[in-house]
Amino acid sequence: MSAVPALRAEGLSKRFSTTLAVDDLTLTVPPGEVFGFLGPNGAGKSTTIRMVLGLLRPSAGAAWVFGEPVAEVERAHSRLAYVPADVALWPAFTGQECLDLMAGLGPGTDLTYRAELVRRFELDTGKRARAYSSGNRQKVALVAAFATRAPLLVLDEPTSGLDPLMEREFRRCIAEAAERGQAVFLSSHQLAEVEAVCHRVGILRAGRLVEVAGMSELRRLRRTEVVVDLARPAPELDRLADLPGVVDLRRRSDLQISLSLTGPPGAVLRALGEVDVERLDVREPSLEEIFLDYYGEVPA
Repeated sequence: MSAVPALRAEGLSKRFSTTLAVDDLTLTVPPGEVFGFLGPNGAGKSTTIRMVLGLLRPSAGAAWVFGEPVAEVERAHSRLAYVPADVALWPAFTGQECLDLMAGLGPGTDLTYRAELVRRFELDTGKRARAYSSGNRQKVALVAAFATRAPLLVLDEPTSGLDPLMEREFRRCIAEAAERGQAVFLSSHQLAEVEAVCHRVGILRAGRLVEVAGMSELRRLRRTEVVVDLARPAPELDRLADLPGVVDLRRRSDLQISLSLTGPPGAVLRALGEVDVERLDVREPSLEEIFLDYYGEVPA
């Protein structure tokens, strides 16, 4: 694996008049990693992506694609492929003509792989682009990007308009890209999608990264919910409230208790081993719940 990061940003900032849209953003995405970039509308995700693509000049800081400054747009873009949230195609061209034209705009295209992707995404390339739904326009852009096998894929809300079967195909393509050593920078509001494909996640709030962590690390920062069903009453479990990390212990009935747990579960499991447990449910928080913790609301 290359020692040079696929994507690196140092102190990246952008100010529009009195509004600081992105504030001192620093992150690194190595080859082979799928990095999820999350945040509610207005958090600065699109502004960050435009700076990373060299389409918007930062007020401070810099970004590099495989060591090439993004300000050197042609050189940086020779190593990446980009799929925007709203894909615009040439309306009079067929899907095939659009794919052929897009193949000449960036890194070289693997035509055999492209044909396979057309089949997998069930794309009718004989239609004129003006007849395409938003989902089909998105398919064209995804097929074109994946077929380049570019070392870095920058994807901004890439599955908008796709049906669930095509979303599943998209996830397969992401996994295959990572296995080949490609890096993926994925901006998305679809939390289930991010949970399914990403290795690490960066959460952006009001232009600042408030967290960068692996999925398991991110979940451990939040409470684990535990529900215990008992075969017979065990009043001694009231003592669980005194154990480290246990919060919000509730006795739902004589035969059921629930609690929230932060940190390692060892002490709780040892205490439960001393009583007659019939069923134990342990649930990790979803990314949606993590967003609730950060913002008090989920991304729109």
